[in-house]
Amino acid sequence: MTLGNPSRRTVATVVAAVLLSAVINVAVGAVRLVRTDGGGGWQASGSVPLPSPDLTGDVSVEDAIANRRSRREYDDRALDRRELGQLLWATQGVTDRVAGYRAAPSAGARYPLEVYVVVGTPGVEGLERGVYRYRPPMHELVRGRTGDVQRELRAASVDQEFVEAAAVDVVICAADQRTTAKYGPRGERRYVPMEAGHAGQNLYLQAETLGLATVSVGAFDDERVRGIIGAPVGQRPLYVFPVGARA
Repeated sequence: MTLGNPSRRTVATVVAAVLLSAVINVAVGAVRLVRTDGGGGWQASGSVPLPSPDLTGDVSVEDAIANRRSRREYDDRALDRRELGQLLWATQGVTDRVAGYRAAPSAGARYPLEVYVVVGTPGVEGLERGVYRYRPPMHELVRGRTGDVQRELRAASVDQEFVEAAAVDVVICAADQRTTAKYGPRGERRYVPMEAGHAGQNLYLQAETLGLATVSVGAFDDERVRGIIGAPVGQRPLYVFPVGARA
């Protein structure tokens, strides 16, 4: 059989298919960027922009790993927005705006993690006390519950006093269904906890480079913590990270 030159119709069909594939890829990336609304039940009351993250720090990865420690004592200095924004970016920030990839790896790029910030005392300069949710695509905070709830969070965390003493508490939750929709029960048992570990280590190392103190907390009442931060049903808290200036 002799193969001749393709017809104009064939060429047009191939070109259309390529263009459609490109559009779909961009759309998928966009969905990954915007799929961080925290789910139903979150009552937002305005957004707070965060400073752009610093991508050229002065501390090497090796130094951060060597010096990383769990630190439970904090100075009474308030954090600034730059420090808070850098921590949140390292935890779940977007690092590729086309594909929607984030700072921590995610099985199938499903990104089930949601990050909340409890701002207490001494808190963060320019931020009122209350509960905020981090939105990675816009690198901003959305405010939810108002008022200082750190004492409640401490009580829900088996009365660990450093939860209340820190400037802020970063709470990492998981919307397991984003991952289980693709991977089934193994997603909840294996992939989501692994991802939380990746994000938590990023937070640890970023805190070290900033000269801040933090510790990972896993001893808490899941439902009480979820209620305090206003996370919707279907999200489970996995970590509480008290963060503050180093004493």
